[in-house]
Amino acid sequence: QVQLVESGGGLVQPGGSLRLSCAASGIFFSDKTTGWYRQAPGKERELVAIITRAGITNYPNSVKGRFTISRDNAKNTVYLQMNSLKPEDTAVYYCNLHISWSGMDYWGKGTLVTVSS
Repeated sequence: QVQLVESGGGLVQPGGSLRLSCAASGIFFSDKTTGWYRQAPGKERELVAIITRAGITNYPNSVKGRFTISRDNAKNTVYLQMNSLKPEDTAVYYCNLHISWSGMDYWGKGTLVTVSS
């Protein structure tokens, strides 16, 4: 049974940092494309970071230079390092794993990040 569990969310002041973790069971990240998404109240879910099966990363301009996605295959965990956080980063952050050959997506339950003074 595939399960993704996010952790590391919380309250942080503007300019602060957080590191989110996504631990997987029942599936390996190593040969998959994995992403972090977020959804704020009243807004659509948006992609904030991806890492391909080849290890290539990409980010939208809204977080580029501040967020870093990484993968530790030995721990079967994907991370999202978030620096220089802004109030507009406040959202529930979700871990996603995409299997291209089947078109299937797996999602975690999400972890809340609140950026406020």
